[in-house]
Amino acid sequence: MEALTDLKAILHSKRANIFYLEKCRVMQKSGRVLYLTEEKVEKQYWNIPIANTTCILLGTGTSITQAAVRMLASAGVLIGFSGTGGTPLIAANEIEWLSPQSEYRPTEYVQGWMAFWFDEAKRLQVAKQFQQRRIEYLQSVWSHDRDLQNEGFHTDDQDLQRALASFSLQIEQSTDVTKLLLMEAQLTKSLYKIAANNTRQKDFVRQHDSVDAANAFLNHGNYLAYGLAATTLWVLGIPHGFAVMHGKTRRGALVFDVADLIKDTLVLPWAFICAKEGATEQEFRQQCLQNFTQHKALDFMFDQVKAIALQHHETYHLKASINNEQEIV
Repeated sequence: MEALTDLKAILHSKRANIFYLEKCRVMQKSGRVLYLTEEKVEKQYWNIPIANTTCILLGTGTSITQAAVRMLASAGVLIGFSGTGGTPLIAANEIEWLSPQSEYRPTEYVQGWMAFWFDEAKRLQVAKQFQQRRIEYLQSVWSHDRDLQNEGFHTDDQDLQRALASFSLQIEQSTDVTKLLLMEAQLTKSLYKIAANNTRQKDFVRQHDSVDAANAFLNHGNYLAYGLAATTLWVLGIPHGFAVMHGKTRRGALVFDVADLIKDTLVLPWAFICAKEGATEQEFRQQCLQNFTQHKALDFMFDQVKAIALQHHETYHLKASINNEQEIV
């Protein structure tokens, strides 16, 4: 069996894998975490590389043993329960994550977060920072990703430039979170329209419970992004309920805020592209995970959350900006 320290040798921000599993049994065997599928002729075991995994989503028809949960926790892997295609059972209003138990979460990030969170004006300012970083990330990725450009997603697209410029201006002019959320919804609607036009799906309407491929892929990809966001917050020790934009009554709302940093950039366009190409759910999932790795989505989430927390922490100094995840895990 691998030593406990070996299971946490890879920093969470550098881990490459998210697993979505369905119709299988997850178990521990010979010091490894495996999932068992029952084929017509024989049972097959597949290894889960837990030391290089951020989270796993357990879909319909799955079960997991206590021993497997213990090993996943020792490697710092989050476990999420979902419905088919990675969509949570509770009507997409709540995200249920089983966080590994640890008393050794860092303190400076949650203290920094709390330092501003109870001040409405400061909370609004942080929400604006999140939205600006979201725009910058989209512009950076879309200006360098050849595959996206081949599909018509260019940063010099006039419709995109107008949408981003308008949103950037409205961010600064927003006087409360409600107005900021309204502006954000309008931006996303504009991005849907651009993506639908690029992929010749002009009749597209965003509906979370729709069965068409583009909507299903958006749901699936978004929940993969939520897995990265939940992992980021767990590693940094910030509770999911202290959101800056989404509903303050949702205990998972901060997960939505952090996931929004990358969703429009990496999930949205590929949901439409894969729908146009008739891709399977598994092919779309692999494309999303490839995007997350290629464009360092988890690193970006960590950097943004850490920077915001530390700028409000009274003991902030130069060394605090250095990646200290070795101490965290």
